[in-house]
Amino acid sequence: MTGFGAAEGAVGGGRLRLEIKTVNHRHFNPAFRLPNELAALEGELREALRKEFDRGHVSVSARWTEPPVATGALALDLARAREVSDKLRELRDELGLTGQVSLELVARFPEVLVAGAAEERGVAWAELEPVVRRAVGECDAMRRREGAALAEELRRRFDLLAEGAAAVERLAPARLTRERDRLRAAVAELLDGRAADEQRLAQELAFLADKLDITEELVRLRTHLDACRAALGQEAPVGKQLGFLAQELGREVNTMGSKANDAAIVALVVQMKGELEKVREQVENLE
Repeated sequence: MTGFGAAEGAVGGGRLRLEIKTVNHRHFNPAFRLPNELAALEGELREALRKEFDRGHVSVSARWTEPPVATGALALDLARAREVSDKLRELRDELGLTGQVSLELVARFPEVLVAGAAEERGVAWAELEPVVRRAVGECDAMRRREGAALAEELRRRFDLLAEGAAAVERLAPARLTRERDRLRAAVAELLDGRAADEQRLAQELAFLADKLDITEELVRLRTHLDACRAALGQEAPVGKQLGFLAQELGREVNTMGSKANDAAIVALVVQMKGELEKVREQVENLE
């Protein structure tokens, strides 16, 4: 499902903006673009996202809007400070100058106080987690709006499939009657006026009726449709479940088509297959 969420907050002594984008994917597939200071938190971030998104390509990018202030320790060279102090006093005495050799004066000289290498401040997950939570919340809200629209569309498709099944059920009995009359006429023509074996004919009719019967397929199809509607009412991710049910619906519709032996029923089955294809396409977009 498609979604976007962004949040900004104080993290690690700076200010961070984090964005989350999601698009359709059969599996959970995260991708990160993070500042170096957050690289160590990728594992925690991955697990936090896995709890929120069942599947989809999840892109996470973060950037500093206000970089953290780098801190470094000052190194003091006492030997250098003593040398500077002694030389300044020697200069004063040699030139007959007055005044004291002060701390401020000595500290101004190079290499007395030296800034150490800047230290990168570690960022704790507890600092990043609130920003992630807000961005996820925005993204989830957008995905829920899309999910509600998709669910409504799927319910409409399920209703059309149910209407198609009801129409097939209405046509099925007449088909069996026609096949019975056709078989009787064929047997009478072959016997050329001789009496038919009614018991054998009844057996053949029973076999034909069983071969063409689609009662079980209709029952299973309605059961699967009920399961689909129930799944759409759940709060948990249902995309994979609906994908499986769509396959089962396709199996029942295909079987009805193979048993149809009737142009009107075949036409209805073709329409139902078209609706099922649309269901499969939409299910791919649903978590």
